[in-house]
Amino acid sequence: MAKKKKYTLTIDYEIDFDLIGICSHHNDYRLAWNINEKIGLNLAKCDEDYVLTDKKGEAVSNHSMYSFEDEENRLTYYLIKNKHQGEFLIPEKPSIDYFLFLHDNIAIELDELMNDLKSVPSILGVYEFDPVEIGSAENIVF
Repeated sequence: MAKKKKYTLTIDYEIDFDLIGICSHHNDYRLAWNINEKIGLNLAKCDEDYVLTDKKGEAVSNHSMYSFEDEENRLTYYLIKNKHQGEFLIPEKPSIDYFLFLHDNIAIELDELMNDLKSVPSILGVYEFDPVEIGSAENIVF
């Protein structure tokens, strides 16, 4: 009897978002409101939280999520809380309170956006991250 061959399917996901870390002591709704007021976005609470799953597809944690679809610049903003009940969305960055994802961004200059975010009163710090260098960023799918 011939040996059965095993094939392994490897999928490489393309990371198609920019990532900004935000430090703030305010609640997610207050932070989103302040960002909307100061920068002119229209972040709104999503009907469902961002659910982080394990390899078996079981939910590990739910993270509060706000989104805004910018039709003019053809991109979507997602503001997601990093920590929920001791579980991190991106465990490599435990000191970051929120992450702002810019999905399919080709129009917005991150430096200008970061300067605008720094002027928001409820934001203590703003940091740009390269999602390719963060191992758990491949788990973020929009």
